[in-house]
Amino acid sequence: MSRQRVLVVDDEEIARENLVHILAKAGYRTAAAADGRQALALLAEDAYDLVLTDLRMPEMDGMELLAAVKRRYPEVEVIVATGHAAVDSAVAAMRAGAFTYVAKPVQVAEVLAQAAKALEKSAMRRELASLKRKADPTTGLSRLIGQSPAMEALREAIVQVARLECNVLITGETGTGKELVARTVHDLSQRCEGRFMAVNCGAFSEELISNELFGHEREAFTGAAARRKGLIEAASGGTLFLDEIGELPLSMQVKLLRVLQERTFLRVGGTEEAPMDARVLSATNKDLKKEAETGAFRQDLFYRLDVVTLHVPPLSQRREDIALLARHFLAKHAAPLGREVSLSPEVLDRLLLYEFPGNVRELENIVQKALAICDGAVIEPGHLLADLRDERVRPTRHAARNAWPTLEEHEKNYIRDVLEEVEGNKSKAARILAIDRVSLWRKLKRYGLE
Repeated sequence: MSRQRVLVVDDEEIARENLVHILAKAGYRTAAAADGRQALALLAEDAYDLVLTDLRMPEMDGMELLAAVKRRYPEVEVIVATGHAAVDSAVAAMRAGAFTYVAKPVQVAEVLAQAAKALEKSAMRRELASLKRKADPTTGLSRLIGQSPAMEALREAIVQVARLECNVLITGETGTGKELVARTVHDLSQRCEGRFMAVNCGAFSEELISNELFGHEREAFTGAAARRKGLIEAASGGTLFLDEIGELPLSMQVKLLRVLQERTFLRVGGTEEAPMDARVLSATNKDLKKEAETGAFRQDLFYRLDVVTLHVPPLSQRREDIALLARHFLAKHAAPLGREVSLSPEVLDRLLLYEFPGNVRELENIVQKALAICDGAVIEPGHLLADLRDERVRPTRHAARNAWPTLEEHEKNYIRDVLEEVEGNKSKAARILAIDRVSLWRKLKRYGLE
C-alpha cells in the first residue's frame, strides 16, 4: 500500500487537508492540488494511482479534470466528490469514466472503502499492462540482441542483479548499449512499475545538473515561479540512471555521495530535506577505478556506485553477433517504410571484418544509411560507407572464416590481462569479464591459462 499514490483535488483548503489526512493515516502516499490545472501539472511530474476530486472548482472543474485524466492517463482511477445536484452530477461523472462518487460532506469509512476498491482495480490494470510489457519482444532481455557467450553471460548477470536493490555500475565503450542494459535491469526489477529517469551527467553545466537532479523551490532563483521536482524525486519508486557518471563535476560528486548515504536530498533553494526512494544505476566509458586513484573521481563515491558491476562487451569482442544485429536493425528501419530488404553475403563479409570503433550504435547507423541509399531489395557493397566498400580491402568468406582464430587470441589475451590485474582472483576476474565462474573456468581450460 505504501507505494499507492492518491492525488486529492479540492479548492476548499479545509476539505482538501481533511481528505489528505484521512488517506495518509490509512497508509497512502498523498499529494494535493487546489484545482484541475494544478492537478494536471502534478500528474505530469509524478505517477498516481487514484485521483479524488471535487466537482465544483474554479479554473478547471472536476468534470474537465476527469476528461483530461481519462484521456492522458487511462490507467488512473478517478473518484468524484460532490455536494451539488448529487444524482445528476454522479451519473454524468460515471458516464465520463469515473470509478464512483462520494457525497459531501464525506464520511471517512466510505472514502476509505471506495478508495481501496478503486486502487485494487488500478493495481490489476497496471499488473496486466506489466505482463503485456514483459511479453512484448521490444522489452526485457529480448531487447539485448546477441547469441555470443559474452551476451549470454551478460543476460544471466542482469537477471541476478535486477532482483537486488543495490546500486549498479555499468561499464563499456561508447555505443555498446549501456542505457539499454540499465532499462532492462529496471524492467526486470521490483521497481518496474515506477519510472525510469535518465540523465546524461556530461550534458549539463554544474548549475544545471544540480537543478536537474534535485529540482528547486519557488523563487530559488530568478525565473523560478514555482517549485519544480528534480529527477531524483521524479524517480521515486523507480530507477534513476546516471549516464556518463565520470563526467560529473567533483563538487556535484560530493552532493551525490551525501544523497546516496543519507537517502535524502535538498532542492535548490530549499531548507527541508526530502526522502529519496530511487534505485541508482550509473554508466561510464571510463575506468572509474583509475580515475578514483588519480583523484579525478571521488573514491568514496566510486565505491558507493560500484556495489555490482555489469560490463557491456564491445562489438569487436562478439563478432558472432554482427550478422544478427545487422539483420535486426535492417528489419527495424525497413518495416516503417513498408519495405522488405536483405543484406547480400558480400555485405555481411565486410561487416564481419570491420572493427566498429562506434560499436553497436555505429552498426545501426551503417545499416540505416545503406537502407536510405538502396532502392532495391538487396543491400550490396556499393550501398555501404566508403571504408566498407573500398575495393582494396575486399573481404572474402574465406577471410571472414579465418578472422575467428584472431578473435579467440584477442579473448585469450584479454582474460590473461584481467587475471594479472586482479592478481589471479578468479571471482573478481569473472565479475570484470561479466561471466560466471564456471564460464571463466572453461575459458581458462580452453586457452591453457589454468
